[in-house]
Parts: sequence; C-alpha cells; structure tokens
Amino acid sequence: MEKADSELKKIGYLQTDRSENSIVLLEFMLRDIPGSVTEVLKLIHRFNLNISYISSQENGSDYQAFKMGLFMENESTLREFLHEAQQLCPVRVLDYNHSERVYDNSIFYQSFVSGLMQLTNIPEERRDDLLVNSNLVMQMLDEKGLSPFKTFESISRFAELLSACRGDAFLPRITRHQITESTEIILIEPPCGSNTAILRSSGNTLFIDSGYALYREEMQKLFRSLIPEYDRMKKQIFITHADVDHCGLLPLFDEILSSRKTKECLELEFKGENGYREQNPLHKPYVCICKALTFYQPPEPEKIQALWDTQEEQVNPLEQVGFLDFGEMHFEVYQGKGGHLTGETVLIDYRHHVAFTGDIYVNMHGMTREQAAYNQYAPVLMTSVDTDPVLCAEERKAVLQRLGAGEWKIFGAHGMAKEYNLHVEQE
Repeated sequence: MEKADSELKKIGYLQTDRSENSIVLLEFMLRDIPGSVTEVLKLIHRFNLNISYISSQENGSDYQAFKMGLFMENESTLREFLHEAQQLCPVRVLDYNHSERVYDNSIFYQSFVSGLMQLTNIPEERRDDLLVNSNLVMQMLDEKGLSPFKTFESISRFAELLSACRGDAFLPRITRHQITESTEIILIEPPCGSNTAILRSSGNTLFIDSGYALYREEMQKLFRSLIPEYDRMKKQIFITHADVDHCGLLPLFDEILSSRKTKECLELEFKGENGYREQNPLHKPYVCICKALTFYQPPEPEKIQALWDTQEEQVNPLEQVGFLDFGEMHFEVYQGKGGHLTGETVLIDYRHHVAFTGDIYVNMHGMTREQAAYNQYAPVLMTSVDTDPVLCAEERKAVLQRLGAGEWKIFGAHGMAKEYNLHVEQE
C-alpha cells in the first residue's frame, strides 16, 4: 500500500500534504432540467480543472443544489473561476472540513466494496450494486450533515456483524412458551435479523417470519433439531410484512400466508421491480445493500396466498381485516396503515392472550447485546426504520389498546417475548 501511495502521488493522483487544501467544494444552484450542468462542465473544462467529487439530489423544487469538489492549484484560479461561474448560476463555496470528507473516492469505493464482498463471500456480479448503493447512502447522509466516514463505518460494522454470526457462531436465544397443553410457541431470536416464531398446535406447525437468507443453513439445522418431522412435513409460514430481514427463508416454504399488499410487494421483487421499501428513496440504498450482503431471493409468487383482500383505502392506523384459525388458536387479524411498511399485519388471540405484532411493536428492552448492536445501524443508514414514524407510533398505541385487560404474551419481531399486564402497565 505504501508503494502504491508513493507511485500515485508521483503522478498527482493522491493529494500530497502540500496540496491537501486545494480541493474546494462548490455548490451550483442549477435549474432542474436536462442539460443544465453542461455549461458548468464546459467552464470546468476550459479552466482545465479536475472533478473529484459530485453529489446532487432533487428536492421537489425547480432547482438542484449540485455539489462538485474541484482541484484548485491557487486562490487566483478559484477567484477567476467563481467570477465566470456566477454568470451562469448562483455559486457558493461550502465550508467543509476536509479531514471529514472523501472527495477523491474512486479507489476508496473499490477497496471498500471489496472488503464487504470478502466478509460474506458475495459473488462478483453483485459488486456494482454495492458500489452504487454505498455511494447513494453516503450521498444521502452527507446531505443531512453526517460525515461520510461515519457512514462507511456503519456499513462496514453492519456487514461484520452479519458475517460474525455464521456457522458455529450462530447462537440465537431460544425460548419455549406453553400456551395450552396442546399448543406451544418456540421463539428463535438470532443475533441479526428478525425473530422466527414456531407455533405448534394440535399437531400442526406454522412459522411466523423467517429472518435473513444468509443464515439458511444454520436455521434449517436448528429447525430439524426442534421439529423432528421438519423434512417430511408441509412447510407453512405467515409473514407479518415484506421486509428483507423477515423474508429471507421464504423460498424454503411450501405455502406463504400474508396480506394482499404483502403478496403484491413480494411479486414486485420477483419481477425485479422495487418493493414497497425500495420505493422510498431514503430506504432503497440500505435495502439493496442488505439484499446483496444476505443473498436475498424473493419466493415464487405461486407459493403466496393472500388471505385478506382489502381493496378499500384504510382510514384508521389499525383496522381488522379478517381472522386466522390455526389449531387451538383463533386470531383476529389487524392491518396497519403503513407506518412501518405497507401490508403490515398483527395477529391477536383474545382467548389465549397472545399477540404477534411484527415490527409495529418490538421489545426494545428485551434484546440481547448482539441484537441491540445489530439494530442500531438500520436507523442510521435508512434515517428511520419506519416509513412514517409518527403513523407507526399511532399504530403501536392502537395495538396495545386492542389487547384489553389481563396478562398477555406479545411476540414482536425483535427482542424477547413481552409479558404485558394491562392492570400494571399502561403504554
């Protein structure tokens, strides 16, 4: 690396200490129309300047704040360039701390992505996805004032956590909850990704959510140890919503039960189109990185059965859409309005005081140390894990209001089961 740095500095590719401050970040306020940047590029070409950094995002107005890092040899060149550039459009010099920004990033990105690929043995064909989406995350968070170094550190740490929990290091917390003499719930809490609940009732088995595809072998080994007839039985699963950390193992199952909107989301992904989460520009880069790092593949649409066809527009944060009977359990099914993700559903059994709440309600205080470490990165890299945080808070409140008096077991998608007693605890 030292030899490479020396050679690159000789040809002027890497900044030397003497020229470290010669990269100037400028913001051009350009009309948001095709070709608006052309005249600026012509001016840059005429001054024989090198562009080392470009960042631009639309903001819903008629203009874009177009940022460029330009290599300037001296202040007189900068003054002359600014004078002519301001004839084209408003321009300002941004007061950036150069030690916290990466402008000359082509070599850095290649090296960074190569490191990610080695962690989980990602195939070469996913390199471009990681390059593009790592850049998009950095750009998005840079616009919000977060140092790119913090962004890259978060992505790297997230990938390291995923990789560190594979093989013999995959040690989920497993708890058993006896509901009746013939009904048991086994809760599997992996260090990374969503919980998987196994509902065993009157000789039948229903899985609820499935975690990351990255842990396919580890989870199947675990399923076989917990369910002796696993390889021989019809495998049925219910999905609370179509997030990548809940749907990774869906191709293993014979029948997938979901809401209509969740089915539609999975079908979009199968066709190579954006699912609901990726339709949010703030969430898409992280989700694409997550899919690449965890080897996500959507299931075949023929396996998915939408049990509740809710065509009308939802008014309330949480509305009942139907019922689900399984063994001794009788669930009322509620659909959220999309605060966390469109198509989200909640199962409530009022007779046995059991609720499966997906990501609308999770036990934040009941996580293992590994789970807590994993869950801190998505809110940073997505800006929020919820599509609409305010609406999700209303849905969470509505779920608890639906439970009624008594002692409940709430199985959220992250953290241990929540023992909830309405007489003692009001949330």
